[in-house]
Amino acid sequence: MGVRGHGAYCPSPAKLSQNGGASCARLGRVLTTRATLDKHRADVASMFDGVAQRYDVMNSIMTLGAVDRWRDLVVDAVEPAPGQVILDLAAGTGTSSATFAARGADVYPTDISMGMLQVGHRRQPELHFVAGDATRLPYADDSFDAVTISYGLRNVEDTSAALSEMLRVTRPGGRLVVCEFSTPTWGPFRRVYKDYLLGAIPAMARLASSNRDAYDYLAESILAWPDQQHLADLMAGAGWQAVAWRNISGGVVALHRAWKA
Repeated sequence: MGVRGHGAYCPSPAKLSQNGGASCARLGRVLTTRATLDKHRADVASMFDGVAQRYDVMNSIMTLGAVDRWRDLVVDAVEPAPGQVILDLAAGTGTSSATFAARGADVYPTDISMGMLQVGHRRQPELHFVAGDATRLPYADDSFDAVTISYGLRNVEDTSAALSEMLRVTRPGGRLVVCEFSTPTWGPFRRVYKDYLLGAIPAMARLASSNRDAYDYLAESILAWPDQQHLADLMAGAGWQAVAWRNISGGVVALHRAWKA
């Protein structure tokens, strides 16, 4: 294993808190092949560094192309509009962030993986890429009209701490949209789905990714993730109001939405 040095990408200084994170620092990290279900932030970041180049391609392959439709549903739930300021957490290469920017919103794609941010910055240099940990966000209180995170909350080391941080940086009346893999609602399909996660995804990764171990972790993390009601309870416990969810593709994905009082 080697050590990789990373550059930095900085947002508008007005958006950073006085105790901002690593957005404007140079970072070095020992690369690992995969994280564990303990989800130590350094392991998660290094794992995503290693799959950044082909991550978007693998998302499309693993979801059989459904990820594009799911992304459209997230945009509809966030309701981006000109003049709004949106935080896109676990934004990776900024594919989701670009959909908000296309509606005229000012978007801050934020991720813990510098490898993902580097790829995103090369592909979409017009976006404000920021390095940041979801449990210690480098933003001031009440900064955003909306916060969203897709397929990333289950990779955060402390889910409740992250949900509280998202609440802190959201303006009163602002909203949270969480899109995450979840629990299929039909019992017989759950067995088929589990077999797909544990068998088909690693097989696809063997053919299309340089890091099969990372996709073993991703499959395991989906199976270990709380169901729809449990996540809603965690959101409410962090202080979010009017929490509700919508099942997509039979509960393979759930789209949770909530508001800040």
